[in-house]
Amino acid sequence: MDEVQAGRMPGADGAAVADADVAVVGAGQAGLSAAYFLHRAGLRAGSDFVVFDHAPRPGGAWQFRWPSLTYAKAHGVHSLPGMELVGGDPDLPSSQVVGAYFRRYEEEFDLRVLRPVDVAAVREGAGGRLRVETDRGTWSVRALLNATGTWDRPFLPYYPGQESFLGRQLHTAGYRGAAEFAGLHVVVVGGGTSAVQLLMELNEPGGAARTTWVTRRPPVFRDTPFDEEWGRSVVARVDDRVRQGLPPQSVVSVTGLAATEAVREARARGVLRREPVFDRITPHGVAWADGRTLDADVILWATGFRAALDHLAPLRLREAGGGVRLDGTRVVKDPRVHLLGYGPSASTIGANRAGRSAVREIRALLAAGDGAPLPVPAG
Repeated sequence: MDEVQAGRMPGADGAAVADADVAVVGAGQAGLSAAYFLHRAGLRAGSDFVVFDHAPRPGGAWQFRWPSLTYAKAHGVHSLPGMELVGGDPDLPSSQVVGAYFRRYEEEFDLRVLRPVDVAAVREGAGGRLRVETDRGTWSVRALLNATGTWDRPFLPYYPGQESFLGRQLHTAGYRGAAEFAGLHVVVVGGGTSAVQLLMELNEPGGAARTTWVTRRPPVFRDTPFDEEWGRSVVARVDDRVRQGLPPQSVVSVTGLAATEAVREARARGVLRREPVFDRITPHGVAWADGRTLDADVILWATGFRAALDHLAPLRLREAGGGVRLDGTRVVKDPRVHLLGYGPSASTIGANRAGRSAVREIRALLAAGDGAPLPVPAG
């Protein structure tokens, strides 16, 4: 923080403004990957680039996962570049395992993440720079790597009668364990991996008395492996949407659900028997247009998240289709801005690759402004 403070300059309103080449917003998988490649390119954390994270501690969105999601049960945990994730205790909560790993990673590469910092807005600044306004001050930067993910924007669809329900409604972001639903009937809404994980957990001893799973479309369980060829085809399909300026699809809508051994067993026991989504909500449950009704104590919305990009609104990056049009990770409307963990780079593996390619482009952008190239790292 001292190096950043030393670079402060007065802004147009007289307030001090810190000067840096690059700002990284978010310190989850994508943000730390980008910070690593900036560090590897010879940029200094705290002076040449600064990393903001609004979370209270290392771990990205993993730190907020429900405690009963152990490391053994977690899907999608992948090593960050330059340091393997090894030795994680399978019986510990994934939030602890990943949080500890991210902390070691930040320390190993001296990434100097500033937290908790809330980025309120990014807007056009002076001299072709970007003005990053936070609750810890304002920074003037030449480029922005945005890696804010989706956890802060849980999506809750609306159904008629929703406000009349007398039971409990919650999103997966607020789920903490199956024990609090003991003896209750829980309707789980959503067709993604989280819905499947929660249904299996709720049906363990000590959990819900009954569960009902409803989805808009029939779930597709994929028995074949998610190999590299399949992964490339998935990325290509998601990439096509963001290149058109359309909001990215959910990963599961493209990949289907992994039919692991645990999932196959749950299907055999009837735990993952799916019903079409209801048409309205009643005070005591849910109802379908054909007149069928179902009493319920809890509606658990496993309906996903949306990209947390509100702070970028002053830059007017969205297209008519509602999304942000990208070329790779670079925003087409503003080449100073890259979105990591958005669209094709939303997976943990994709985030690592995106960090590398985005930093390569950022280095070229900075070099073009300076008239001299940045140092090329060995290897």
